[in-house]
Amino acid sequence: MGFLKSLINKKEESIKSYSDFWNWFNQNEKSFFKVIKQKGNIEKDFFDKISPKLNELKEGFFFLVGMYDNNTVELVLTPDGYIKNIVFVEELVHVAPKIDGWKFTALKPALDIKDLSITMDGIDFNSENIFFFSDDDKNYPDEIKITIIHKDYTEENKNTIINGSLIFLDNYLGELNFVTTIDNFVVTGRESSQPELIPISKLKDFLAWRQKEFIEKYEGVRRNIENDSHSIYESEHESGDKSVAIINTELLKWDSKASHPWIAVAELKYDGSKNNGMPDNETYELLNDIENEMLNELKDFDGYLYIGRQTAQGVREIYFACRDFRKPSKVFFNSQQKHSDKFEFDYNIYKDKYWQTFNRFNPQL
Repeated sequence: MGFLKSLINKKEESIKSYSDFWNWFNQNEKSFFKVIKQKGNIEKDFFDKISPKLNELKEGFFFLVGMYDNNTVELVLTPDGYIKNIVFVEELVHVAPKIDGWKFTALKPALDIKDLSITMDGIDFNSENIFFFSDDDKNYPDEIKITIIHKDYTEENKNTIINGSLIFLDNYLGELNFVTTIDNFVVTGRESSQPELIPISKLKDFLAWRQKEFIEKYEGVRRNIENDSHSIYESEHESGDKSVAIINTELLKWDSKASHPWIAVAELKYDGSKNNGMPDNETYELLNDIENEMLNELKDFDGYLYIGRQTAQGVREIYFACRDFRKPSKVFFNSQQKHSDKFEFDYNIYKDKYWQTFNRFNPQL
């Protein structure tokens, strides 16, 4: 009886790696397959089981599930649009085992527009009633800005139209293309001042053409920042708190910013209440050590340019401009895990082709 009791009380092992997750999934896949194929209680018997396991691995994993064909369940893992989590979704699916009856997909795939029709709150979203035009700006020629037009747009239904159009684009373009190829967009109705409308079915070709132009323009562009000059910005808030920033202002004058369109910002919070918002000496050294760890991983010749840092009101922000978003996502996450016992650590990665994030540091603006 003692042996039986120990088996009953034995806890499931925690999920600490990709292989841990897939081993657990493999042990349960038959019951998962059955509940999905037979349309059982999917919420209780699948969602409520897999969600905690993914969260043990890392926060920010979302998923969709359904029948790919009569004999195959497709599990789509997605970061739900969060750039900084894309690489982890891709890695998890890349090491997925082959399991009969299962198809694992990283990121929501693109759908054929002929098969795509969405209805939300009684409003249809399809290739017949959605159009677009390119909203070019001569001051920012590399930015891809589009305006989406829905025929039925009104002030009263604009929230539904905007949300439905976003879902439509996410499915039409595929998640990766949607979040990485379009820099800015708005959703609105038809106005007489607008240029000729283009059917939404042509958006993929338009984006592919613009992306091809962009790659050809900046392919191979690199920047050595070793000997760049830096500027120090000091100010004092009304509260008496100080602000100090050290910024590579020579780099901010560079005319090829768009070649490194991804901005990565790490934010570390500390107790600055006793020192006018600034860190004490020990904390200052720890913050510098973390920054140096990042610099050792993110090199300029690999496409990761250190812009600088700002320290103020209990927060140290560290800035990079990057050619891609995957490596900084991993470097920042690993640093967060390593130092979360010392600092409240957060980070963000987003596209900003003209580095407008740093306009406040640019003396020419």
